[in-house]
Amino acid sequence: MLIYLGADHRGFRLKESVKKYLKDQAYEVVDVGNTELVQTDDYPDPAAIAARKVSMDPNSSRAILICGSGVGMDMVANKFPHVRSVLALNPDQVASSRNDDNTNVLSLAADYTDEEHAKQFVSVWLDTPFAGEERHKRRLLKVDDIENRRSL
Repeated sequence: MLIYLGADHRGFRLKESVKKYLKDQAYEVVDVGNTELVQTDDYPDPAAIAARKVSMDPNSSRAILICGSGVGMDMVANKFPHVRSVLALNPDQVASSRNDDNTNVLSLAADYTDEEHAKQFVSVWLDTPFAGEERHKRRLLKVDDIENRRSL
């Protein structure tokens, strides 16, 4: 599985920690930026790059996006077709997002998530499979239908 990582200046340090953690776990990681701390960057830029990549291959790739509140990254990611981003609040919610909603993007709030919790969220998110139950599939098809009609 290919994992894209993106962060703005507020998420940069946490992204670097998560990147090391993922590489230590032998995941294939692509850092879409920022690759250095730039105080004037804007969260939509790395979020859009990573989400576009996941949108093109939503079943075989994932992304982890990090900004101060996590909200900006989450909003941008969810603008792309076939992307289902979750803003991580706690391990149970992260697991539920994978089990029920088959999320493929994890958004983290650097201002509210320390390194250990971030690693826990990432681990739970990567290790939890989509249940694939009929009710979950039905709901995701409804989300796809809304996504396909949103230009109306």
